[in-house]
Amino acid sequence: MSLCTTSRFGLCQNLYKDEDIKRKVKIVVFDMTSPWFKSLSSVFGLKPRIKSLLLLILGLVALVTILAPLSSTSYDASTASTLVPNIYSNYRRIKEQAAVDYLDLRSLSLGTTLKEFPLCAKERESYVPCYNSTENLLAGLQEGDVLDRHCEFEREKERCVVRTPRDYKIPLKWPLGRDIIWNGNVKITKDQFLSSGTVTTRLMLLEENQIAFHSEDGLIFDGVKDYARQIAEMIGLGSDTEFAQAGVRTVLDIGCGFGSFGAHLVSLNLMPICIAEYEATGSQVQLALERGLPAMIGNFFSKQLPYPALSFDMLHCAQCGITWDIKDAMLLLEVDRVLKPGGYFVLTSPTNKAQGNSPDTKKTSISTRVNELSKRICWSLIGQQDETFLWQKTTDSNCYSSRSQDSIPLCKDGDSVPYYHPLVPCISGTTSKRWIPIQNRTTSAELEIHGLKPEEFLEDTQTWRTSLKNYWSLLTPLIFSDHPKRPGDEDPLPPFNMIRNVMDMNARFGNLNSALLDHGKSAWVMNVVPVNARNTLPLILDRGFAGVLHDWCEPFPTYPRTYDMLHANELLTHVSSERCSLMDLFLEMDRILRPEGWVVISDKVGVIEMARALATRVRWEARVIDLQDGSDQRLLVCQKPFLKK
Repeated sequence: MSLCTTSRFGLCQNLYKDEDIKRKVKIVVFDMTSPWFKSLSSVFGLKPRIKSLLLLILGLVALVTILAPLSSTSYDASTASTLVPNIYSNYRRIKEQAAVDYLDLRSLSLGTTLKEFPLCAKERESYVPCYNSTENLLAGLQEGDVLDRHCEFEREKERCVVRTPRDYKIPLKWPLGRDIIWNGNVKITKDQFLSSGTVTTRLMLLEENQIAFHSEDGLIFDGVKDYARQIAEMIGLGSDTEFAQAGVRTVLDIGCGFGSFGAHLVSLNLMPICIAEYEATGSQVQLALERGLPAMIGNFFSKQLPYPALSFDMLHCAQCGITWDIKDAMLLLEVDRVLKPGGYFVLTSPTNKAQGNSPDTKKTSISTRVNELSKRICWSLIGQQDETFLWQKTTDSNCYSSRSQDSIPLCKDGDSVPYYHPLVPCISGTTSKRWIPIQNRTTSAELEIHGLKPEEFLEDTQTWRTSLKNYWSLLTPLIFSDHPKRPGDEDPLPPFNMIRNVMDMNARFGNLNSALLDHGKSAWVMNVVPVNARNTLPLILDRGFAGVLHDWCEPFPTYPRTYDMLHANELLTHVSSERCSLMDLFLEMDRILRPEGWVVISDKVGVIEMARALATRVRWEARVIDLQDGSDQRLLVCQKPFLKK
């Protein structure tokens, strides 16, 4: 039994300085050919099965004997001779292994084994749960509802690990990966690219197994930069670099195409979030995430988006394919619901699209119909250039009481969480205490509105700055490097992979996101707030971060292999309290995690024990790390291997 094992974490330590501990460790190893064991067998006349059972019992007793003197719990810290910087100073591989042995022995004693989940069939390589249009049709759904999210119709399937496509490659390091991606990583073929029209061929080049995006090309006319400058001029700004001066920090990009507008907004230090409906092939969301841009599956047809009212500074639709005035204008009312006071709606659309199916229908543009409806919801058309129209939502909540009696009614806003509720035929958010024009907001006012004391918020901010520093100290040798990665090079092995897309699965105030920005890390965070936890998403969005509400008893609306790191602080305890399946949660985490991606889980020691066993079943390499702070919290750090089958 080796007392010092060099792992991929590079933390080989001389773990046993105490001779007494050495003697106790030796108890674990039983030699069935030893004279002692033979004499024991002869005295009791043990049969082979009984011998094995006795060995199992003695092993359990020995483990308890080892662990009890080492700590008050099975994972408590003791001094080690070699220290890792900061709080992770006494990572004890032998303790973690002893705990795993204990779990394995306990499972064996119950007649079970910790088997790895099988690999899913090849056809599920790009599988997205809750978006099965065939099952939705069988359930009786019609029209656009079949493309909407319906987890309630999800049938029980075999639990398996979604496999990696044969041609998959680790994405290029940011920012190179923003402009060049591997076409084997997205579910769209070369023929589909070439057949998608002149816009696509202008937008990208296909070179062997790569797709190269042109930063100067993009939407519909003279390129992304000219298009963004055009929008800025309609707002009254000198250039698109002044968006923040107009209060624009967060942009919901509806039907974002190949993400070029979002990529330009990122270069301006804005936060765009792409949403587009589920697509079996050629997914806009999958392409955006592959480029390292925030994105998730979502559409406007029948349900509210999982965002609270008054969430975004700007909503953008450039030929996004949505007919905004159908269904009694409820789609446009959903835009109004998530738009902040003083926020902007940008619509770029052809001017000659006919409305309705009747041959007598007068040809009018979608923008004309939206402009007619905008007057009923207190919007003002403040700019028009070519096919681009810009409306601004009122900053005066009294505007609604001065409208005519036949105007769209106001909603009776309650405290319900807008988690895929049906669309509503009324105007939301007018009585919210968060009704603050985007041009007038301040940090102190936002904290007060959200019921936070400055000292509480500052303490949480400092905690996550320290935590992130410690994460980096632990993971830096494995994840981050200045090693150049050029197109055509062989994929380098870790530590030369990159982290760009991060998901904080229980984000609270969003301070992990804040710490990443403070430390100058080139990563963005999808801040997820569980639906049954304290609803802090309004604060996260008000801070200019990306975020969404989600129920972790259900799959997340994204494609496989779209995140480089998953972070979960006390999420497993929350999920367990909701009686959700931790097993299904780990399979879902594996589905959305990229090969060689990382998972950092912080939770109580008992929950971490269970998580460690589940991590083994999904084939992750996992390590338990002690926190030298006297608490019962532990870290489970895992890496997903690059499996090619």
